[in-house]
Amino acid sequence: MASDLEATVESLDHPVDNAPVRSLVHKGMTIEGYSRAAVQTYWRIPELKLGFDLGGQPWSFMATPTWFVSHTHLDHLAALPVYVARRRMMKMAPPTIYLPAEAVEGVELLLRAFQRLDRGRMPANLVGLTPGQEVELSRELVVHAFPTRHTLPALGFLVWERRRKLKPEFEPLIGDNDKIRDLRLSGVEVSAEVRLPKVAYLGDTAPPGLDACPAIYDAEVLILEMTFVAPGERAALIHKYGHTHLDDIVARADRFANGVIIASHFSTRLHPDQIQRLVERRLPESLRGRLKVWL
Repeated sequence: MASDLEATVESLDHPVDNAPVRSLVHKGMTIEGYSRAAVQTYWRIPELKLGFDLGGQPWSFMATPTWFVSHTHLDHLAALPVYVARRRMMKMAPPTIYLPAEAVEGVELLLRAFQRLDRGRMPANLVGLTPGQEVELSRELVVHAFPTRHTLPALGFLVWERRRKLKPEFEPLIGDNDKIRDLRLSGVEVSAEVRLPKVAYLGDTAPPGLDACPAIYDAEVLILEMTFVAPGERAALIHKYGHTHLDDIVARADRFANGVIIASHFSTRLHPDQIQRLVERRLPESLRGRLKVWL
């Protein structure tokens, strides 16, 4: 449960506007954030009490206690010391930061360095993850880490919602609560876990990251990078440096069953108006209305 201070941060009438934030609401989830290549990337879903990447730190994001960092390039990590220090200053509990296992030692050194420079403690729970690991956030939510393809160790994350559903053989008993209760008390497992993919986040990745976890294509919300969109750009070079082109999305158009797809992390080489026009020109009909160009 959020402390009074955390609630205050969330409910400020006039919050400090120190970083750009766009938002979208889909099926009870608010997706907030901003991403531009080589500038800053940060996302959060307040209803799930988690966020992805810390390239910037909007003041309003401070109360979110759990973050999943895809990789350690500065535009995805630079605000981590700011975020940790602000929570300490506001007397909030240390946050928990999940990140690629290979990055934990370096991030610990980073926080220690800022502790010396800032002369204030930098309390944070750093938890390294490897591809395939899962994090149980609650009875209802579990986060699966999967490999993405970038220029340094990187992970994508899929948030699953867990539910219990009556096994098919016991469905004839629906409505007979006493019988179901008696079976449970006798030790019979009458239900099974069912998982629903809620939110998938990719961070920076070449196309193999799109295909490493097929369930991302079924997530209600998919947040992905689409750094390059202009025609004629060299795919081999884009992929070598761990990024995705609009062409890669178009080639997979029939796979996206998501309710909402947020395309982001666009190169600063193009003006936002140019990016919007290029995407609209190439986007297949099947993705129109679902794919949001986040600028």
